[in-house]
Amino acid sequence: MTNEEVRSQFAEIVAREESWLELDRAALLIAAGEYPHLNVGEYLTELDTFAEMARARDDVFADPMTRIRQLSNLLFDELRFRGNAEKYYDARNSFLNDVIDRRLGLPITLSVLMIEIGRRIGLKLFGVGMPGHFMAKYADDEREIFVDPFHGGRIVNEERCHEMISEMYQGQMKFHPSFLYAVGKKQILTRMLQNLKGIYARAQNHHKTLGMIELALLINPEATSELRDRGLVCLALGKHAQARTDLEEYLRRAPNSDDAAEIKKRLIQLRQKQAQLN
Repeated sequence: MTNEEVRSQFAEIVAREESWLELDRAALLIAAGEYPHLNVGEYLTELDTFAEMARARDDVFADPMTRIRQLSNLLFDELRFRGNAEKYYDARNSFLNDVIDRRLGLPITLSVLMIEIGRRIGLKLFGVGMPGHFMAKYADDEREIFVDPFHGGRIVNEERCHEMISEMYQGQMKFHPSFLYAVGKKQILTRMLQNLKGIYARAQNHHKTLGMIELALLINPEATSELRDRGLVCLALGKHAQARTDLEEYLRRAPNSDDAAEIKKRLIQLRQKQAQLN
């Protein structure tokens, strides 16, 4: 699958309403950008197989906690999916096909796995975009059940979520109830792309960083920070016309941003360089 085909199919999916958006297929399309020969259909079938196994162990009349524990037992005990704490920033942890093949992933990809298998058996789970640690949850009118797929599908309460934030940020971040709100599928995909963008940016792989930014802009074309970052990456790649267009548009949208002075400086240098070339 070419990059153009990936972008076209991804754009079509993320343009849909949330209820019609195929989270599993979109996540696999992100991976297809890394693996051009990836057979998305095969991995969707593998998720179906996991769901059949889950269905055989599920009792639709049981309480939600029991059903969640059964699903967790399948995924994290029988199938041995686990969080890759040893090599957390390995890009493969962010690709759903690699997560399925290697049984290793990040909090967000393991949550997507659990959410999508839950969906197939009629157990509705949501993503929880807590800072620094993505989770899943079940919610109805009576209760919320928080599940931590990165740590074996353990059930955590709100108090433990408070503690996790305190531990991760060494008391420098104040807990807010919104941390435990359910997030939409587009937000999940955006966070997956942000993770990969960060990995590639740290490795100074500008081409792959640009690819993640382009997909993120398909989800939210008005994302001003992504526009800025595309301009900066294009500048690093020598794509001066695109860089200038993006950075000028960024300043138009965010003239009082903290980095406005630095971006103006970059633009002056870019215009001078273009003038010399002309």
